[in-house]
This record gives sequence, C-alpha cells and structure tokens, in this order.
Amino acid sequence: MKQLGEILLDDGLVTEAQLLAALDETLARGTTLGRTLVELGVLTESQLVKALANQVGMDFVDLDDYPVDRTAVSLVPGALCRRYSVLPVALEGGSIVLATSDPGNVMAVDDVRSVSGMSVIPVIATHDNLLRAIDRFCRADDEMEDLSQAFEDQVDDTQADLTKMGDIGDEDAPIVRFVNLLVTQAITDRASDIHIEPSEKDLRVRYRIDGVLHETQRAPKQITGGVISRVKIMSDIDIAERRKPQDGRMSIVHNGRKIDLRVATLPTVWGEKIVMRILDNSTASLDLRDLSFLDENYETYRESYTKPYGMILVTGPTGSGKSTTLYATLNAVSKPEINVITVEDPVEYRLPGINQVQVNPKAGLTFAGALRSILRSDPDVVLLGEIRDHETAQIAIEAALTGHLVLSTLHTNDAPSAVTRLTEMGIEPFLVGSALDAVVAQRLARKLCGKCKAPYTPTPEELAAARFPWLPGEPLPELMRPVGCVTCSKTGYRGRLALHEVMRVTEEIERHAVAHSSSADIAATAVKQGMIPLRDDGWQKVALGHTSIEEILRVVA
Repeated sequence: MKQLGEILLDDGLVTEAQLLAALDETLARGTTLGRTLVELGVLTESQLVKALANQVGMDFVDLDDYPVDRTAVSLVPGALCRRYSVLPVALEGGSIVLATSDPGNVMAVDDVRSVSGMSVIPVIATHDNLLRAIDRFCRADDEMEDLSQAFEDQVDDTQADLTKMGDIGDEDAPIVRFVNLLVTQAITDRASDIHIEPSEKDLRVRYRIDGVLHETQRAPKQITGGVISRVKIMSDIDIAERRKPQDGRMSIVHNGRKIDLRVATLPTVWGEKIVMRILDNSTASLDLRDLSFLDENYETYRESYTKPYGMILVTGPTGSGKSTTLYATLNAVSKPEINVITVEDPVEYRLPGINQVQVNPKAGLTFAGALRSILRSDPDVVLLGEIRDHETAQIAIEAALTGHLVLSTLHTNDAPSAVTRLTEMGIEPFLVGSALDAVVAQRLARKLCGKCKAPYTPTPEELAAARFPWLPGEPLPELMRPVGCVTCSKTGYRGRLALHEVMRVTEEIERHAVAHSSSADIAATAVKQGMIPLRDDGWQKVALGHTSIEEILRVVA
C-alpha cells in the first residue's frame, strides 16, 4: 500500500518541502500526517479524505454534488444513519452503496446490511459533508408526512376524534411525535419561526427560513386540538384558555445545543394559531464584526458605543435583527468592571454576566417603571428593549444625559426618522439632539449561496431599472446571481446579512432637531456628512458578491 505522503506528492497536492515540514510538525504534535497538513492549511478536509480513499482503494464521493438516490435512502432508517453518520447513496445490482467517513466501522456496515437485506459497498465522504447530506435526505418531515397520512386514514376508516389520539403527555403518542418532529426539522432547516395555523379544512405548518415563509406540512383538521394542547403543555401555557392570546417559553436540546423557543398563541376564527420563535443562544454571543458592517459604518458605530454615555438607537421593522445588533454591542462593551442592566419584553437570550429584567405589566413592572428602578442600581450601560411611549423615552433620554450609555430600539423606516419620532413622542427637541449620539437603521437580506452563486454582467437597462449606481460610459459591473443547488434547497440563497444605515448625530443634525426639520432634511444633511443610505449599503454588498439586486429591491424601499 502506498504511503499517504507519496499519494499527495504524486497528485501534486503538496511539495516536498511542505511534506518534510509537516512530518516534523507531526512528530512534535503527536498527531497524524493528514491532520497536521489540514491544520497547517496545506490541504482541505476534502483533499485529505480523497487521498485516504485512494490509499485504501475505495471511491470518494462529494455528497454536495452527488446525485443521491432517494430509493436507496428510504431503505435505511434515518435514526440509524444519524447514529453511525452513514448515508445510502445508490443501488448497484443487488448492493447498496453506503457513504461513510469511517470505513472501519464494521458495526455500521453490518446494521445497514441487516436492515436493508442487501450487501454493502462502502464509499468515503468527509464527515461534515455527510452530516449535511443526512440533514437533507433523512428529513423529519418525511416521517411527519407519514404520520399525517396515518391520521387521515384513521379519519377515513373510523371517523374517530383524533384530538385525543394518544395521551398528549405520552412521549410515544403520534401527536407528541408529530410536534417533536416539527420542531426538530425547523431547527435543522435553520428556521427562525414555526407557524402552526388551523384553517377550515386542515392544519398548515410553515417555517420562516432566511426571512421568507415556506409551507412544509398540511395535516388533518382533526389533530389541531391535540397539536395545540401539546405545544401549550411544553410551553407551560394554560390549555383551558382559548379565548385570549397567551405567551410561553420552552427549552429543548438539539444535537447537544440548548435551544429556547418563545411561543405565542392567537385565537382565530378556525382555532388557535401558534407561532414559535426559535432562539439559538449562539446568536447572542455574536461579534459585531460578524454582522456584515461595511468598514466605514463599523468605525462610525464603534466611535459611538465606546463612549461612556449617550444614547444609541437601532431602528427597523419587526424581524430586522435589531435585538441581535444590540446583544452584539453588549458583548463588545461588557466587562467585569462595568455594570450592565437590561429591561426587555420578553428576555429572549440569557446572557452571562448581565443583569436582565423581564417586564411584567400585570405586576406593575412596565418599561418606564423598571427603567426608573434600575437607574438607582448604579448601572453603567442600560439596554432598553424598546422605546414605546413618552414616559420611557423621557427617562431614557435623561439617563443618557446623566452619564449612562443607553442602547434601545425604535420602530422607524430609516435612521433620520428616529429624531422626528422622538420629538413626536413629546421629547423636547434640544434634549433629543443632546442625548442621541447615533442611530442605526437596518434590514436583513438573504445571502447568496456560496456553493452555487454565478457571475453575470447585467444590462444597462437592468441597472437603470434598479437604480443601481452606474453611469453610462462606465464598464458594466460583474455581479452575482442565485442559481440553486441542494445545499440551499434550490433557492439560491443561504443565510442572511444585515444592511445598515449609520447616522452620527452631529451639531448640524442637533440644529435640525431644534428647528423641527423634516426627516428628509435631516437625511440630506446626514448624507452630506458621510452617512451611507440603506439602499447604497445594499448596492455595495451586491458589488461584493454577497447578495443580489433582486434581494435588495425586496427588502429596501
């Protein structure tokens, strides 16, 4: 058998000098040669696995591009595939082709041979590649579909009332399995929200993925009561109350990660609609540099949040990532020598080392009341979930003027409108100008899939119709557009990025506030002083190949 180093040299993947250096490093580290080459950046994981497959005389497959046969996948239970990190990918004669990252795992091969009743031909794939493929092909919604069909068959056969089908507290009951699968698949698909919606004839399930709703399931109307009761039990919500909206919370562990879900019920004419917001706690530990700020915008924003006092507002519609930006800012300013207190409704992410207060209007703890109290608790930084009324705004402004750094959100369409919005709330204009230091307006746009995005040259007509910053006579820019592949579920997009508009409140803008100028006048002055409007920020991200023209036009007016 050829040595790994020889194979890598023959394939031109490493030079002799790199190989000798890696051998020395391997002896020093006590690891394998292949792992050392990957850690040194000489080889990719895929190149290493391909070379190892060559060494043992097995085929290597890239599952991102391989045409996986769903018939083969259906022969082996998803639970077994996940347990051993294997995936059946094809049928050859009377054999099943099994992708694995560990060809020496004879138990996995034996179990697959046993359940499929076929001989096994192992092929090698990278571990990460396998996990992604298993998530794609061994989907929980296939089992949900089977459960839905079983429910329907029972209705056809017996006209039984399925709302009581199995005890909703019994982990093996079909209703319980249906709800568990529904939540698990949403997390796997990177959904931010799960919508469970009763209608006249059935129960519809939709996931919001990268900001866009996708219908994933339709189940029989008869199981609506059971599904809603199960979700309420998990969220500690009163199952007897169906006439008014309720809120709850649940926590689950998925692949070793603790994930919280915020649950809201809403009575509709066909029954209670439930929306579950998936709160991945890793979001709360993001770094500001991960939020796709342009360099100029980041520097402007950093100058504001590193000041010891003043008010910073993040504005935008619901679901535009305002809370994520504020949490990332808290991570940047939070230190053991600083006292950080937040007032939120609800507390979405639990942050270590930070004092978080949950608003409770029933107990008389409102935003304004809580803010008044925490200012007596010696804070250095105050995060206020949202400025909703005059009283809250007044106390927040006073806190910013008395030596506190105040971070909060406001619902406006752009950054300049925040100044006029505060004055409309009844805040004295001179106080707004003095206390407010910066305003960040933001939107979330879908990011192009890195696997399948393709370059193209737009026509002058396309650029003119989109009002893209291009002048006739200049060379046409090369941009990227969505294509669609298995990695992005054929959408062409995977993940999201933020578009920002960062406005510093300068002396000129303070004068505008005192003069009751319109938001258009404030915006004109801010642009002259270097503010990048939301749409222009988006165009720069289009030019960088991060997103598409169509996506910017979808999210920015």
